[in-house]
Amino acid sequence: QVRLVESGGGLVQPGGSLRLACAASGSIFSINAMSWYRQTPGKQRELVVITTSGGTTHYADSVKGRFTISRDNAKNTVYLEMNSLKAEDTAVYYCHLGWPSTSAWGQGTQVTVSS
Repeated sequence: QVRLVESGGGLVQPGGSLRLACAASGSIFSINAMSWYRQTPGKQRELVVITTSGGTTHYADSVKGRFTISRDNAKNTVYLEMNSLKAEDTAVYYCHLGWPSTSAWGQGTQVTVSS
């Protein structure tokens, strides 16, 4: 079973940047989908961005132009670059990776945007 370990969360001021990392215990070369979600207390987990094997990437309207998903196959890691952060971006962020026969969630990393 593949494990995902997230890192990079923390406290940042409005307008600042963070880069989240999602490191997989196995190869990500063959993943057919990679995505990031976020969740705040009392609300459902919401999709932030998803990229499929066909190359299509969909960003939530609230993060378009500010967030970028990327991957490094050599490091088995998927990233979420977050710029121009706003208070409403505060949430626990989760990565989700899908392989042809399985999928996995990260444990979540807290992002807090506050002055």
